[in-house]
Amino acid sequence: MARPDKAAAVAELTEQFRNSSAAVLTEYRGLTVAQLKTLRRSLGENAQYAVVKNTLTKIAANEAGITTLDDLFNGPTAVAFVTGDPVESAKGLRDFAKDNPNLVIKGGVLDGKALSADEIKKLADLESREVLLSKLAGAFKGKQSQAAQLFQALPSKLVRTVDALRAKRDEQGGAE
Repeated sequence: MARPDKAAAVAELTEQFRNSSAAVLTEYRGLTVAQLKTLRRSLGENAQYAVVKNTLTKIAANEAGITTLDDLFNGPTAVAFVTGDPVESAKGLRDFAKDNPNLVIKGGVLDGKALSADEIKKLADLESREVLLSKLAGAFKGKQSQAAQLFQALPSKLVRTVDALRAKRDEQGGAE
């Protein structure tokens, strides 16, 4: 029978997997406590970095419906549970790993889809959600502006054509 403390730990980890939009598994071997503290700060406010026991975390991930991470639970493992923008946390991990080669990104999961370490690095290269949304809004505004100009051009062209016809008629009427 499972010990109550382990069952509670599994329940807590399961809840974290379910409430997270993304989870990134890392190996932290060789990092000092001070470096781990710096890493936690670099992930942003919407991420929690936890050193975990592989067996308990594997059970919790399976209970949360995530079975694609099973091969990554070997060696000292820590998980970054991301509840906000996963791009911000991926950038924090990537930048920290550049300065501290002892941090190894193993892989992760984003909205239930497994991600390799390379895919997490590509995710880090994306712009933040806010920047992408503002670019999208700007593109929509630009297209709306073009449509408004087009719709404005039609009546003004009609008016110019009617004026030209009137002027031509006046010329012909005056000549007769």
